[in-house]
Amino acid sequence: MQNVAPALNPARRGRTFRLAFFSAVVSLVAAFAAVGSTIPLFNIYRAEDGFTNAGISMTVVAYSAATLITLLVMGRLSNHLGRRPTSITSLGLLVLGCLLLLNVHDIGVLIAGRLLMGLGAGLASSSLTSYIVDAAPARPAWLASVASSQTVMLGLAVGATASGALVQFGPWPRELIYLVAAGFLVLSAALVAVSPETATPSPGAWLSLRPQVRVPARVRHLLPVAAAVLLATWATGAFYQAFVPALVEDQLHTRSPLVLGLVFAAYMGPSALGAPLGGRFTSAAAQRLGMVVFLSGWSGIITATATGTLALFIAATIVAGASQGIAISAATRGLLYGSTLADRAPIFSAIYLLCYSGAAIPALVSGQLSGTFSLPQIALGYGALALVATVFTVIAARDPHPDTSGNSRHGTGHDEPRRHPDPTRP
Repeated sequence: MQNVAPALNPARRGRTFRLAFFSAVVSLVAAFAAVGSTIPLFNIYRAEDGFTNAGISMTVVAYSAATLITLLVMGRLSNHLGRRPTSITSLGLLVLGCLLLLNVHDIGVLIAGRLLMGLGAGLASSSLTSYIVDAAPARPAWLASVASSQTVMLGLAVGATASGALVQFGPWPRELIYLVAAGFLVLSAALVAVSPETATPSPGAWLSLRPQVRVPARVRHLLPVAAAVLLATWATGAFYQAFVPALVEDQLHTRSPLVLGLVFAAYMGPSALGAPLGGRFTSAAAQRLGMVVFLSGWSGIITATATGTLALFIAATIVAGASQGIAISAATRGLLYGSTLADRAPIFSAIYLLCYSGAAIPALVSGQLSGTFSLPQIALGYGALALVATVFTVIAARDPHPDTSGNSRHGTGHDEPRRHPDPTRP
């Protein structure tokens, strides 16, 4: 295998890689905090500008579609241009999205701003996540998959909570959060700029723009179950973006932007806490466990929606959020099994293509049905999707094939020492 990592003085290698890891994690948090910052404002847009549930749902579709297109076209670009320039570009696109959203009074402006954010998030999803895995310490064994898969959820939770607080208690409720988010994005870009590169630039950047989804053959048999996990969990995240603002106000009887931000964070935040628990199990066992608990969380969400019980809704949301962290990180860990540096951007592109397909397609369908069916009925449909995905995962989940030494316990904390910077190789 060709070594495409930069040559570093052994005495400085650990320190410089720690800086790259820290910068990539902080930047990914900032990127998705900007994405999550819009959610507590949806009810203000509904009340003051007359936006409908269908219109809000279309902003989710627009964001997800832009992310999908970016992943298809630019998902491998960081392998050729380097992690740093593509990461900084992604942060710049998100800054532009924040600036556009400073003046939202028309649904078209909101959709355009979310489109820009989708472009930035798509590029960040492949470049920054690959940067994280490149620079992650070899121990603990689960850190690379957890940090790369769950930092997104943490960022969304931070953005929604901060936005809810600033909208409710700060000045300029429609603008301040975007200014704050843009500031953190600029600081993150500066951090990446002073961090070391982990992928040596190579020819072929233009050819890499040709849409292609590639997953190494050794883990291709894991894709169907990973797809079920990612589609169901990210569909739920899209449900929380598109419909929970109206649900919290209409069914759970509160108009507080902070409560809305906390409800969204209650789904995204615990995901980062649940993910390390999955490292105690094989990837197949963790996916089964995560999805079974995820389904129980959805049962509570549907019950709370039907009865209008806010406390039960938040508790069930936390359960669903923590369990999705277990399942998603386990699916990611399986797909990263034995990955090389050049594999990672394409693998993450495939992962996030599944994620954003799960967000976009159900949101598009449910948005069209929102004029016919009530919010509790739409929630029931998402619960049915969670049921199908859970049953399939329980039946079909498999571990990665053992390597040539017969080691099949990858990612459980018992694998043999590995050579940095390939922290996912058993």
